Amino acid sequence: MSEYKKNSLTLTGAVSLGTGVMIGAAIFALVGQVAELSGSLFPVAFVGGAIIAAFSSYAYVKMSDAYPSAGGIAMYLTKAYGKTTITASSALLMAFAMVINQSLTARTFGSYTLQLFDVSENSYWAPALGVALLLTVFLINIAGNKTIQKTSFIMALVKIGGIAVFAIGGLWAAGFSLGEAVPSHISGEYSIADYLGALALAVLAYAGFTTITNSGEEINKPHKNVGRAIIISLAICAIIYLMVALVVSSNLSVDKIIEAKDYALAEAARPTFGKYGLWFTVGIAIIATISGVLANVFAVSRMTAMLTKMKLIPHKHFGMPGRIQVHMLVYIIVIAIVLTMLFDLTRIASIGIIFYLVMDIIIQWGVLKNLRKKVEASAWVIISAIVLDLVVLVAFIWVKATSDMLVVIVTAVALLLIFSGEKLFLSNQKTPQENSNN
Repeated sequence: MSEYKKNSLTLTGAVSLGTGVMIGAAIFALVGQVAELSGSLFPVAFVGGAIIAAFSSYAYVKMSDAYPSAGGIAMYLTKAYGKTTITASSALLMAFAMVINQSLTARTFGSYTLQLFDVSENSYWAPALGVALLLTVFLINIAGNKTIQKTSFIMALVKIGGIAVFAIGGLWAAGFSLGEAVPSHISGEYSIADYLGALALAVLAYAGFTTITNSGEEINKPHKNVGRAIIISLAICAIIYLMVALVVSSNLSVDKIIEAKDYALAEAARPTFGKYGLWFTVGIAIIATISGVLANVFAVSRMTAMLTKMKLIPHKHFGMPGRIQVHMLVYIIVIAIVLTMLFDLTRIASIGIIFYLVMDIIIQWGVLKNLRKKVEASAWVIISAIVLDLVVLVAFIWVKATSDMLVVIVTAVALLLIFSGEKLFLSNQKTPQENSNN
């Protein structure tokens, strides 16, 4: 595997990676899940998610302007908390959230691909296709940075153009009547907690912007372009998500959206465009999910390699040849494959958003408490981001505790293992004198 080099990613390449992760996982995988919690208001939930993500991104933009790094979030946490358990655990949370995103996207690839065939929804083919995608992406990542950038850029153009055609064509078929897409009344079937939980899932649709920070050293003029890439990626995705949500809302009832939640966009193409529209939508979904996994694997491998070099996470070669990046790619893909085989889309997304929000709150607090003046950040924006994260996180956990307690238990156990495991690992890394001083 070739070394990742400074200035090897352009601003356009960075935006391609960011949008690649977001669009690949989110709009195809989460529309049905968001609708399940918010009913006909699900397009509004995606707007709300964009607003929350915008507040959160402020701290990342400020940090990336000051400290662009290949470690991205790991470096930001180190600046805020030092080489402590909270730094290592939070960085690992982000890494796991990104791996979960890979699994979510891979499983979505399987679900949409199966729409082209007469196969049962419960077929083992959905996870099998997801596993095949993960293995293919591993081989592409081995090829190095230039191959990843070119592939991501081409796929980003194709999928954004394809989704735009889907959205514009769908709105045109609906007579450009937003009245049919926007509900005239709010259903009483959903609680405030449900709506806030939907916002949490919508935030997951934008969480991919953080992957841009993990390529900070590779991006040309990083002090300016990392922040610009984050802002541009969020803006592009917000527009696309809203357009697509309006199309789905115009063509399917809420019940139909929820019924086809793992492949809602494909189902929305049937009434207006028939089988050709279905094929087109599935084709775009396949391209989007491939580029999503590709960009995600690239970013998380950089982050975990940095964590290893900083001695914040354990690492063993297990007899494998090559550099640390190659080893991290192997571990990442193996974990993603296990998740893809064991969990469905709903549970994968649920675990991912809890991990992400916990990590984001920790980063925001670190910037507010320890770095705000150094990076010239506004306190009220960061405080707003923390409050918004906390509100939607608590609401989402409440919703899951009343509907799928297994998700809450698995996530809680995972959090406990990560924090306690990192505390043990770091304590063993210290010298006897350092331990005696603590």
